[in-house]
Amino acid sequence: MLFATDKGDINTIIGGIAPNWGPFGSLGNEAKVMIEVVMAVAILLCLGIAVWGAAKQRIGATALRDTFSAEQGKGLIIAGLTGVFIIGSLGTLFTIVYGMAV
Repeated sequence: MLFATDKGDINTIIGGIAPNWGPFGSLGNEAKVMIEVVMAVAILLCLGIAVWGAAKQRIGATALRDTFSAEQGKGLIIAGLTGVFIIGSLGTLFTIVYGMAV
């Protein structure tokens, strides 16, 4: 009687499931770090846009009673949070698309 645990460990299973950078798997560590830094900066910029939109909406709605500024603020909030979501899920999207192509 053979047991499955005799041939490998949990790292074998997890290593087969975990994403491996898909089409960017052949990049060096420096390139991967640069991509991660660029993505982190882009997420911070998108969060900054969302905060700017919230401030613009609040100031436009109460202090200035400017409905156009308030609507612009709503648009900036939506754009900023959408950007954060898209950038945050790029790694998963690349892995899925690459896996479907292979």
